[in-house]
Amino acid sequence: MKALRWFSILIVAFVTAPMFIVVPMSFSHSQSFEFPPPGYWLGYYEAYFSDPRWTLPTLNSLLIGLGTALLTMMLVVPATFALTRDNFRGKSVLNLLLILPLTVPHIVVALGYYYYFGELGLIQSRLGVILAHTCLSVPVVYLIVSATLKGFDQNLERAAQNLGASPMKAFFLVTFPVLRPGFLAAALFAFVHSFDEAVVSLFISGRDAATLPRQMFDSLRMQADPIISVVSTLILMAMILALAAPRALRCIRSTQRPSKETQTSPLPGGRLENPC
Repeated sequence: MKALRWFSILIVAFVTAPMFIVVPMSFSHSQSFEFPPPGYWLGYYEAYFSDPRWTLPTLNSLLIGLGTALLTMMLVVPATFALTRDNFRGKSVLNLLLILPLTVPHIVVALGYYYYFGELGLIQSRLGVILAHTCLSVPVVYLIVSATLKGFDQNLERAAQNLGASPMKAFFLVTFPVLRPGFLAAALFAFVHSFDEAVVSLFISGRDAATLPRQMFDSLRMQADPIISVVSTLILMAMILALAAPRALRCIRSTQRPSKETQTSPLPGGRLENPC
């Protein structure tokens, strides 16, 4: 067990090591990537927030990510209900088609989208990027939603309908509240997948709909711009806040309204359990 613990620590250290390099470089005043930094300042942060070459792609990535998450959920959730709960001819083929984008290299998909969307006039538009990212996000969202549905007890729906609820009302009052965490996780994965995608964006986003990964790639290709380390640091901080926010909210709620379990279930030694 001790060896396994040290092995786990080594893995965590290997994964987190780049953070201890990128974050200090974002505060460096060097003209290029240099570690350790020769000095520290906030000039590159100011340059990032004041330069439209970076702020516009960031806004584009946020809008495209939200649009991709919404459109993917609207398409995948009904399809997953049908494929999970119904038996019909061709079901296995449809399952294979939904997973197929995972097996195709993104460069091949990007070429196909470039020629197809070019004929439709969707090149260099946010709509074109949203449609392309939706196709790429469908397999991931489908796997998450289908796993969530397979663990749902349909007797809850039947009980609601026996009590007089319509199928739609039973879905919104019973099914959706139970499956909501899975839906939120699927939408989050679709957003992150779109926000992080670079290959397809290089082909179809263009200048007006450029995403943040495309801008980072272009900036790194033209010159070693230290603003890239600023972007990486901000994305890392956003991820940490997104992961820590739910736990902080639970701690605040439990502090304001302590449950009976925490009041009546002391830990050994007479200490009350701390939900945080």
